[in-house]
Amino acid sequence: MDLSKHPCFSAKAKEVYRRVHLPVAPRCNIQCNFCNRKHDNLDENRPGVTGAVLKPSQAMIYLKYVLENVKNISVVGIIGPGDPFANPDETMETFRLVQKQYPEMILCTATCGFGIGPYIDELAEMNFGHVTVSVNAIDPEIGSKLYAFVRHGKRTLGPKPGFEVLLEKQLEAIARLKAKNITTKVNTVVVPGINDGHIEAIAQKMAELEVDILNCIPLHPNNESNFAHLKEPSDAFMEDIRKKAGQYLPQMTHCERCRADAVGLLGEKNSKKIMRKLQQCAEMPEIFDDERPYIAIASVDGRLINQHLGKAEELLIYGKKDNGGVYFIEARETPKPGGGKQRWEDLSDMLSDCRTLLVTGLGDTPRRILSQKKIDILELDGTIVEAAEAVFEGHSRNFMVQRDIKACNKKNPMAGMGCGF
Repeated sequence: MDLSKHPCFSAKAKEVYRRVHLPVAPRCNIQCNFCNRKHDNLDENRPGVTGAVLKPSQAMIYLKYVLENVKNISVVGIIGPGDPFANPDETMETFRLVQKQYPEMILCTATCGFGIGPYIDELAEMNFGHVTVSVNAIDPEIGSKLYAFVRHGKRTLGPKPGFEVLLEKQLEAIARLKAKNITTKVNTVVVPGINDGHIEAIAQKMAELEVDILNCIPLHPNNESNFAHLKEPSDAFMEDIRKKAGQYLPQMTHCERCRADAVGLLGEKNSKKIMRKLQQCAEMPEIFDDERPYIAIASVDGRLINQHLGKAEELLIYGKKDNGGVYFIEARETPKPGGGKQRWEDLSDMLSDCRTLLVTGLGDTPRRILSQKKIDILELDGTIVEAAEAVFEGHSRNFMVQRDIKACNKKNPMAGMGCGF
């Protein structure tokens, strides 16, 4: 069990290592009585809220930006704003993309445990690092007071039968996660007057299942929830509960009740710059089933294709809208000159998600290296929008292709330049 780089599992790591949560999972299959489902919120620092919901392809654009602008990110997680496995397609697609593009990252998720079962084998194959399962009771009489309903397939179950199915799925999931050697944490929300006298029993049961760590979280009274009238337990009260639970399992004592879009150190608020980028990414058209969905463009002014690759300090990246138009994604800084062949190797890696490069010219070495990486190279004159739309739609670009005058008339290189030759 390596907890050294996961801030949620290690009090020491939280001072150094940062995490990013990708909010791709808005739906939930249970209704907790302490939860408010209104997840669109920029201010509150609690689970279940986010500034925007992303599709998997949008999440990858956002993740790239975060990793370039926030240091020491060690963990990429999905914790909502609903339940990740009430949104299994979005969750698993995002994890697959992250693992492929950033294999060094720790992958992490937090779930009620209800829907994770069918995906545990694949998570293990992905060398998935850490899973948190929320277990708030093991007694049906207590559990039925914590949940309004549970959706099981097409059925909506009431508090008691719903909880019984939920608990069965939770215990099964935890046992299978541990059998696959996946580090497992259990979160337990402490609700005064409901389950506060039950925490020790939960801890004992989780210890039997060989859970790695227990996180007792004080109730956060959420407006418009069924438990909005209850008060948050005091620090002294929580300290006593953790002491009792600590007889059975190691305790997490530094939880900050993270947002579904949290970025940075635990307890650190998202910057306005990060939040703007999150919302911008959520507005981008989704890109489906294409490993190379973008094109790269060398431009001096952001309007025309008018720059030689060797002089480009950055390349503009464009994607295709669902309606056939194009949209600007980002500017990527090119490798610095002076690296010889390695400069172009690095550039080809940087453009691994681009199908085409549009420039006014380039040398033989970058042409050869980029072509080997299956990046189509076009030397064009024209506007970015017109050329990009033509590339994406497969239309003719002959009217924009630059002509190699010297190649056309080696005897008279001035021919065709309007000089009368």
